[in-house]
This record gives sequence, C-alpha cells and structure tokens, in this order.
Amino acid sequence: MGFRLGLINDTINRHLRARQLDVSTAARYSKLDNRNANRILAGMRIHFLGATRTTTGSMYLFEVNQQRLLLECGLFQGKRDEMMERNRNFPFDPKQVDAVVLSHAHIDHAGNLPNLCKRGFEGSIFCTFATRDLSSIMLADSAEIQRSDAEFVSRKRAKKNLPPVEPLYTAADAEKALRQFVAINYDRPIRVLDGVTVTFRDAGHILGAAQVVLDIQENNRKFRYLFSGDVGRGGDEILRDPQPVENVDYLQIESTYGGREHSPKADAKELVHQLVCATLEKDGKVIIPAFSVGRTQDIVYELNQLTEEGKIPKVPIFVDSPLSVNATEIYRLHPECFNEATAKFLREKANPFGMENLTYIREVAHSMKLNDMKEAAIIISASGMCEAGRIRHHLKNHIGKPENLVLFIGYCAEHTLGAQILAGQTPVNIFGEPHEVRARIASVDAFSGHADKNELKRYVENLTGDIKKVFVIHGEESQALAFAGILRSIKPNAEVIVPDYKQVVEI
Repeated sequence: MGFRLGLINDTINRHLRARQLDVSTAARYSKLDNRNANRILAGMRIHFLGATRTTTGSMYLFEVNQQRLLLECGLFQGKRDEMMERNRNFPFDPKQVDAVVLSHAHIDHAGNLPNLCKRGFEGSIFCTFATRDLSSIMLADSAEIQRSDAEFVSRKRAKKNLPPVEPLYTAADAEKALRQFVAINYDRPIRVLDGVTVTFRDAGHILGAAQVVLDIQENNRKFRYLFSGDVGRGGDEILRDPQPVENVDYLQIESTYGGREHSPKADAKELVHQLVCATLEKDGKVIIPAFSVGRTQDIVYELNQLTEEGKIPKVPIFVDSPLSVNATEIYRLHPECFNEATAKFLREKANPFGMENLTYIREVAHSMKLNDMKEAAIIISASGMCEAGRIRHHLKNHIGKPENLVLFIGYCAEHTLGAQILAGQTPVNIFGEPHEVRARIASVDAFSGHADKNELKRYVENLTGDIKKVFVIHGEESQALAFAGILRSIKPNAEVIVPDYKQVVEI
C-alpha cells in the first residue's frame, strides 16, 4: 500500500527517498506530534500513543519500510475531558494506516477500532479467532455505551442551551470495523505488510489473548520485535500458560503489576471462601464487579468448584451482564485456548461455567428484580472498574448496607469509581449522587489476569535472544518504573526505556 502520504509532488517524493524530508513537510504529512521530525528517516520508528505510564488507551504506531502499522487501538479511560479529547482525535491520519494488529479484545486495547474505521482506515485488522469473536460482542456493547453516554451529556448540555454531542461511534460503525478483521490461529506466521510478518503466541491473559511477534526485514537487516500484550500469570484455572518466545531482539512489555506481588492463588480461593461465607451467614449480598471477559468466567469457575466441594452454600448466584453472558458462550466455543484440565472437564463432566443455582441475566427487567431480593445472594456484574453497566445500579442499592460485601477481583485504574471505593472514599458519587459506603470492601488480586512483578520477571527470563532494547508500557508510572529497575538487573546489556506519551523511538 505504501506510505500513502497523500498528494505529495515528485520533488518531495525524491527528497523522501533521499531521506532529506524537511521538518515542516514531515510534520504536515505525517500528522504526528513528532519531536524527532528533523531526524533522518533511518530505520523503523515507534510512536508511543497510549498506555504510557498509565494502563489505558493502548496504541502504538510503527513506521517501517515506508508503511504504517498500528498495534492496538484502545479506548482511553480517565477524566472525562481528557478521555473525550484523546478518544475522538487520533494523533495521526487513520486513512494513512496500512494495517492494524490486535493482541486481545479488551476495550483498552480494541475499543477505538470502530472510530478508526469510521475516520477512514480501510486496511485489515489481524488477530486470533477468539479475539475476533469476543470483539464482535464487546465493540457492539461499547457502541451502546457510547450512545448512552452521548445522550446523558446531551441532556445536561440542553439545560444550558448547548448543542448535543455525537457518540464516539455507533453500532453500525462497530459492525463495519468487524468486517475488516482477519483472524489467524496461534503459531501461524502471516505477512501483513512488505517486510513485516506477524505470529501470535498465547499470552494466557484472556481467551484469545496473544503476544505479537513481529519479524521485520528492513533494508538489509532482519530483527524480531516482541510485543508481550497483556501477560497472564500462568497456572490459570482455565487458560494455557504464556508461551516462551525465542530469538527476541527488541521487547515491548506490559507492567500493570510491575512493582507488586499477587497473593498466592491457593490463599485467594480460601479468602473468597471465608469472605463469601461470612457475608451469606448475615443474609447479606456479595456484589462482585467483574470484567465481562476473563474475570467473570474465572470467578464463576471458582464458585462452581467451591460449591461442588461443599465449602459455600447453594445460594442464588447471578451473572447480571448481557456482555458477560455472551462472552461466556464464546468461551465454550474456543477449547483451543483452554489448558488440559479445563478441556478435559468440558469433555467429560459438564459446563465449567454453569451450575444449578447459577442464573445468567440479559433482560433489564430481570436485573431490576434483583433489587427486591431479601435473601442472601451473589451478584456478579460488569464493569470491573464500576465505570459503566449494571454494576453501578447494584452498588447504588447495596453499598450502604453493612451486611453486604463488595468484592473486587480485578484491577481498577486511577480515578475510576472502583478505585475510589477501594481507597476507602466515602461517600462516592453514583449516577451523580453521593452514597455512603457502609458495606464491607475487599479485594482479591490473585484473580487478576495480569502477571505480577515476579511472574513478569520469569516471563522475560524465559525469552531467548540478545535483547537490545526493552520498552516498558501499560502500567501506572510507579509500576512501570519499578519493573524497569528489575529489567535492568536481569538484562544489564539491554537499554530499558519507559516511554512518555507521544514519545518517538527509532530502532
């Protein structure tokens, strides 16, 4: 497809080939905030455009062989004004992107793809089969959230005689983006651009999650660039372990828990047992905010095991999220992602995500009936950070009662409602109104789909090759810097960089 810089005249093209493109022309046609625009275009360049010293909005633009490859296209979550600005406006022209590679379906990695396609990207989006299937429901769900948020903001603006706002994208935009997906299996190399071959390796994070191996031939040299994606912990109850990758020259790695250790999984199961039983004995309700993909299936599996073992009573359990229901159905379609124990359980016994006392809820009317329940129950609902979805209704109705438990089993980014609750803030605003936090608040981070500092360290130690540079991304600044220090100790010959937002690095 070429670099597609637009209608550049022959003189500028000659200058580009001679690598003498002046600063103003480079800035005008690349449409990038490029602090290195006055440098000679000597090799592959990476523009770090999201999830730098934070965990949301993953997006990285590669310029290689006069082409553009976008790695991830996630939604940024945070303060509303910054969120709106960053998600609506790309720091590059989507029409000039040649291909997209997607590691997994979580919204902070895939959620802005419909907007990218809406604004002119026409190339292919490469991912695994399970990622494609999960994206089909997650992007549609995200479009509905965009519509709802736009309506809410527009009503507030109308009171000030201001014009309405448009949603970031629509369900039709999400459907259009899905038509551009190209699914390939793990360990099947595919050429995505001239001189660029992609291979997906299992990352063990969520269903279909992949490490992205980029084998690049540029001019007279070849090298291997590994993007870790989100790295799973290993030893997962459901998924396979992250696969080691060989012959790595350059590494880009997440650091969500780069400075922390998770509690042991065996301890976590016992802690869930104790917390749940203590709440149910008081006829309280256990409210579990959980990501629809990954954490919901994990906690359902654990509750299934605890119930079978007789450790918790058979109280009603509800998964109250249409997206979670759909995602769980997709999980059952992809046994290629399961570890041997789960695959065997599915073949020989029963559905690992179902039991007699478990109800999956799609309809709003059924969800609303949960508010009138007097008896003890467990309610699992999205979103995991409590920023959207039905979980906010359950918190509104139950967070003020001391007999109840709000149990967090995943990560909450800074400034989210989940993070405020975990930090002990009271009251907290839910739907714009203050609510006192009287329920017990607990967190079990062993259910996290992200490797901790020791597991990330082990992941890097299992890689082979002479790693020359390591880029530490997808972690709050403290976590990214902490893991960078660990990397310098175990890879003393590698240059370790914690990129800033919009920083450009040349390989």
